[in-house]
Amino acid sequence: MQARLIASLTNPAIFGTEVNRVEVLETHISYVLLTGPCAYKIKKAVNLEFLDFTTLAARRFDCEEELRLNRPLAPSIYLDVVAITGTVDRPAIGGDGPVLEYAVKMRQFPQEALLSHLLPAGLLTPADIDELAATIASFHGAAGVARADSAFGTAAHVLQAARQNFSQIRPRLESACDRVELDAIAEWTEREHASRIADFDQRHRDGFVRECHGDLHLGNIALVDRQVTLFDRLEFNPAMRWIDVMSDVAFLVMDLQHRRRADLAFRVLNAYLEKTADYGGLGVLRFYAAYRAMVRAKVACFRADQIDSPDHPHASDAFKAEYREYVALAARYFARPRPALVIMHGLSGCGKTTLSQVLVESLGAIRIRTDVERKRMQGLSAGAASQSRVDAGLYAPDQTRDTYLRVQTLTRAILASGHIAIADGAFLKRWQRDLFRSLASELGIPFVIVDLAADAATLRERITRRIESRHDASEANLAVLDRQLSTSEGLASNERPFTVGHDATAPLEQASDHAAWRDRLASATGLTADEFPASG
Repeated sequence: MQARLIASLTNPAIFGTEVNRVEVLETHISYVLLTGPCAYKIKKAVNLEFLDFTTLAARRFDCEEELRLNRPLAPSIYLDVVAITGTVDRPAIGGDGPVLEYAVKMRQFPQEALLSHLLPAGLLTPADIDELAATIASFHGAAGVARADSAFGTAAHVLQAARQNFSQIRPRLESACDRVELDAIAEWTEREHASRIADFDQRHRDGFVRECHGDLHLGNIALVDRQVTLFDRLEFNPAMRWIDVMSDVAFLVMDLQHRRRADLAFRVLNAYLEKTADYGGLGVLRFYAAYRAMVRAKVACFRADQIDSPDHPHASDAFKAEYREYVALAARYFARPRPALVIMHGLSGCGKTTLSQVLVESLGAIRIRTDVERKRMQGLSAGAASQSRVDAGLYAPDQTRDTYLRVQTLTRAILASGHIAIADGAFLKRWQRDLFRSLASELGIPFVIVDLAADAATLRERITRRIESRHDASEANLAVLDRQLSTSEGLASNERPFTVGHDATAPLEQASDHAAWRDRLASATGLTADEFPASG
């Protein structure tokens, strides 16, 4: 009956004279009717274990939950829950009489506004990615925190959710090869989970399990009125919404990697971490990214089942191919990580932060900025002006030492999670560089100094321009540069073997060549260029 109702609802006259056509989009759990002015989402009458929409009452409740949860995120989109009345063959929106279905009424926006459309069209900018990271960080910061006695987000709960993916996929596989591959991912999942049990439970105790989005991929994010807008927050199962914030982030990171944009995956991850300081979450990121890939693999299986029929024997082939893509991505997450430590070195104005952003996206690295952490330690935002004088206030010698020690601690956590770490600071004193070289030696990992050089006139011009723009965490002015020029300790002969030089006066286009930097850093670290996470 529901399929007949959806077919009847494609009659434009039902929605008023301003509607000329109705387009139907279908997911594994919903039908979405696009009318032009508005969209109407109707829940499918299905039972998929993690949701049960087989009764009208359940579908109504879920519509109301979707409105409640999403209106705060996207108030201009989510309008109302409406009843569909009349008969199956002659339905009406609203009206009197028995209710056939309920729908979430939404303001329709162009499908081209979805980030999943903007990305392949080349219209998703770095500024959009940074705004997205800030939006998610703000959302997570304000989200409710799971109670201490809640099972949501505990190690046991996390494993149960991961196992459900495999139990629901396995009966749908026809190929023995597919089953072998699925079993391998399931075994890795069990091992990785066992090694992270303490991390999962500690993060629960520390308040990182929150009422998150739950379905945070590019298809559920749009640019609406030129603002990044999260929508379609998962409403049908609280256990899939009350999760570790890093599980939410991992979905987005995984989605960008699946779309062959690892550079943007690491850009959004770094921007989020810089806002939240949740570097400890990196320890569980790989597990959650693999889990999210298998969630999407499971959805592809469901869709293949739903559209497969004797009349259209090849209709499900695209979803089966999509399933295998997600499985292949999940398998990549359990490749043995190859961490390395990179530090930036150079005077103020030489472009360390600009270049380190290139390296983040080229290599698939995690960056820590001394300028940001110095202020965070004093409760200041990255953009706050401390009004500190040269060698005083935030920049007094003891504060500088504490800053480098703090950055070293965070760097150790990044490396322990298996990621390449980039420490972005001036590193003009030998003790600062030795601190990090000793860490790399202790851990037995490659160490690289990226040395940026520019003439004093160029540095002065850049610092003046940066001060005028007021868009950076650095507070270095011309007095700071003069102090650096007179007191910096150049690289010693025993540091040169670890050093990769860069002419900081070179055009930005040359510095932004991701493949070239992968080759240069591969040579310096002993890794191969395709071993960097951003190479895939």
